[in-house]
Amino acid sequence: MPTTIRSQNISELSDAELAEFSNDFESSSPEEIIQWATDNFSPNLSLAASMTDAVLIDMAVKADPAIEVVFIDTGYHFKETLETLEKVRVHYGLNMRIMTVPPHDEELWVVDPENCCSALKVGQLDRALTGKLAWLSGLRRDESPIRANAPIVGRDYRGLIKINPLANWTHEQVKDYIAQNNIITNPLLEQGYLSIGCEPCTQPVAEGEDPRSGRWADSEKTECGLHL
Repeated sequence: MPTTIRSQNISELSDAELAEFSNDFESSSPEEIIQWATDNFSPNLSLAASMTDAVLIDMAVKADPAIEVVFIDTGYHFKETLETLEKVRVHYGLNMRIMTVPPHDEELWVVDPENCCSALKVGQLDRALTGKLAWLSGLRRDESPIRANAPIVGRDYRGLIKINPLANWTHEQVKDYIAQNNIITNPLLEQGYLSIGCEPCTQPVAEGEDPRSGRWADSEKTECGLHL
């Protein structure tokens, strides 16, 4: 497992060094990876949550109860997602930061679907991560082919360190953790919504399809931009 590094020198780490960290973590547990992240980056560390489930949050608050959890309220979420957000916030007593999109007259997902995510989600995450050194994501490789080679540790387009502690976990491992630890989940999961985003752009997944096949199903779009 990688050793502690001086967070003030993070920007000096090369991509090759980050790749070495990532490779070393392939045999580590998510909890060990999160502990490394909190040891090196807290309090300049955030966790981006979608409220599909609270698996990553459950692990993270055990390492750092004060970790900042970011949720982006686009104004288009399912009511079940917002209800899950409140349940998780109260259950863990989270240091929660909700990024709320300012009111707008037009339904952007209708008039400009290609730029809706960048305007409502990516821009808000940019704001939330200002001044941070690193952030945690629940991204997993088995969610879709485009995520199949996602590293555990890398650098995002902002220059921040992005850590995906669950990258090499399978859907079954997530389900087992949920069952064994009584984790709060979004009730939409039981209705076939395996990757939950904004209501207008999310639909249930057919049996045998990858979890993200229900996102932007009627277009060629596969990512909102948060993980690119």
